[in-house]
Amino acid sequence: MNAADAVPTMLTVLFAAVVVHALRFGVLARGSGWRRRVDHLLHAAMALVMAAMPWPSVRVLPELPQTFFFAAAALWFPLSAAYPGQRYRPAAAVRRLPYAAGMAAMAWMSHRAATTMHEVPAADLVTAMLALYLLASALRSLTRDMPALRGTSAATDNCLDSKGTYDRFWDGTMALGTAITLLMHH
Repeated sequence: MNAADAVPTMLTVLFAAVVVHALRFGVLARGSGWRRRVDHLLHAAMALVMAAMPWPSVRVLPELPQTFFFAAAALWFPLSAAYPGQRYRPAAAVRRLPYAAGMAAMAWMSHRAATTMHEVPAADLVTAMLALYLLASALRSLTRDMPALRGTSAATDNCLDSKGTYDRFWDGTMALGTAITLLMHH
C-alpha cells in the first residue's frame, strides 16, 4: 500500500466497522423500537456506500438513486422525532439534526458526482457548511465524555453512562468520517 492509499483505506475500514455496528443494532438488537432500527439500517446503508466512496472505480449504486435515497433519509431523522401517539417535539428533532446532516452530505456528494456543479461557487458554500457542521458534531460527540476538556470533574458529572459514551463514539466517528469524505470529494 502506498501513502496515497492510506486515507482511503482508513476510511473504508472505519465505514466497514460502522456497517457492522449499525447492522448489529438495526437487525439483531432486541428491545429497540422500530424507529431506532430504521435509524441504524439507514446508517448501515450510508456507511456501506461511504466505504466504497474513496475508491473511484467502485460504485455501489448510480448517483441519482443515491441522491434521492439519502435526501429522503435526511428528512427521516427530524421528521421522525415524534413517536406514534406523541406530539412533535422540536427539541427531539434538533437532537437528530447531526444524523440528518450526514445523510444530507451523502445526498450532496452523490448529486455533485452526477452533475457539473463543481464550478458553482454556491456549491462550495454548501459543501463548507455541511463539513463544518459535521466536524462540530464530531468534536461534540467525541469530546463530550472528556471532563477535563469541558472544565468539569468526573465526580460531579453524572452524565457519563457507558451506553451513551459508546453511542457518542460511533456518532462522532461517523460524522468525522463523513466530513473527511465530503472534503475529499470536493
